[in-house]
Amino acid sequence: MNALRVAIVGAESTGKSWITTALADVLRARGQAVHTVDEVLRHWCDRAGRTPQRHEQMAIAQQQAEAAYPMAQQAPNTWLLSDTTPLMTAVYSHLLFDDESLYTMALAHQALYDITLVMGLDLPWVADGLQRDGPQVRGPVDTLVRQALERSSMAYRVVYGQGPRRLNNALLALGLAGEDASAQHIREQGQFAINQGRSIWQCNDCSDPACEHKLFSRLVEQRSAP
Repeated sequence: MNALRVAIVGAESTGKSWITTALADVLRARGQAVHTVDEVLRHWCDRAGRTPQRHEQMAIAQQQAEAAYPMAQQAPNTWLLSDTTPLMTAVYSHLLFDDESLYTMALAHQALYDITLVMGLDLPWVADGLQRDGPQVRGPVDTLVRQALERSSMAYRVVYGQGPRRLNNALLALGLAGEDASAQHIREQGQFAINQGRSIWQCNDCSDPACEHKLFSRLVEQRSAP
């Protein structure tokens, strides 16, 4: 298949950075050219020693877009993997400051990508200094991300799974073959090995978007019912 521009989004502690690196490693091992885009917010927090305030959100979103934009115009034989997008800044601005003004810019940028991978909530939450607010925000963030994508009719796949299964499900969601047993064994020794033996999400063998979208729509309808 042709190379894709892939946006990787999701709530806190759902493996966005890990899956970006893992996918890049697999694609390069398969002879593909790959560009990756880092999360701007992480570097911003490290430099400032704090989380951004409301008036600083738009600048961060614009920096995230600017980091990816040149690569989004790439040759068709090069993959672009973006570890988060301005959509996540828009979601947090909405959640934390009740500010929905970033969505227009964020969704316009999101339209540059061929597909969005939303990381599922089946991984345990892990603290990460200033970068993460707590497990209680993951559900609301996940809901706002999906609602924004649904409103804009943007294609997305939700990726579940522990360890190598998460990587394999991401590859399958991109229309690629999963890793073989030898490659999986190597992955098991990596970062996600800490999750081995923990409870497994019931959908972690499935990344069917139709099933996922129907499930999400039913949950929204139930919550909206009087």
